[in-house]
Amino acid sequence: MQNFENSSRAIVLAAALATLAGCVTVVEPGKGDEPRFSTTAPIDPSTLPATGAIYQSAVAMTLFEDYKARRVGDILTVVLMEETNARKSADASSSREASAQLLDPVIFGRPVTSNGVPILNTDVTGSQDFNGEGEAAQSNMLEGSITVTVAEVLPNGNLVVQGEKWIRINRGEEFLQLRGIVRPVDISAENAVLSTQVADAELGYGGTGQVARASSQGWLSRFFGSVLWPL
Repeated sequence: MQNFENSSRAIVLAAALATLAGCVTVVEPGKGDEPRFSTTAPIDPSTLPATGAIYQSAVAMTLFEDYKARRVGDILTVVLMEETNARKSADASSSREASAQLLDPVIFGRPVTSNGVPILNTDVTGSQDFNGEGEAAQSNMLEGSITVTVAEVLPNGNLVVQGEKWIRINRGEEFLQLRGIVRPVDISAENAVLSTQVADAELGYGGTGQVARASSQGWLSRFFGSVLWPL
């Protein structure tokens, strides 16, 4: 009877896991899925409000300026030079000792004994020690370049830039995403800026395909490693 119950539970558990596996769908990111990294088109002059003047600052071209990004839709190259190193360590220790002693109490003028041996003589000692040590280290590096577009020109002249790069390789794709704020004065004559000079930067790097899926945990392993699992 016991074996039958165990077999029934195993069958029910297997059926439940199979049902959950059928309900799980893997959704991989795709190009254009996140609007904040999408390419921004330049302003269409026909959409600008009529002011009665021929000159329009949003689409004006000058004869004595270089070709640095300065308007919505212009492109800008960001040179990635990201490197972070972090290390943390902690060491703690504590100790405590206590003792108590009660020697031969006297009651009614005579010590309390049993067969001549004191029975209320007490000597108690205790100690406690704790030592803890922890250490963590992390290092990241990202090099390369990505060309983005100007999405918005702020009132102070700074440029909000955004864009993404997708590279199709064998068995999958690699993508790089960037968004942030750039000062025009930091843009070089080659129309490029360092990633360390991009304010409020959002950088994302990842991949899709068989290699990316093979290097990540399955849904059941993630469940048993989550906070929902009590062990």
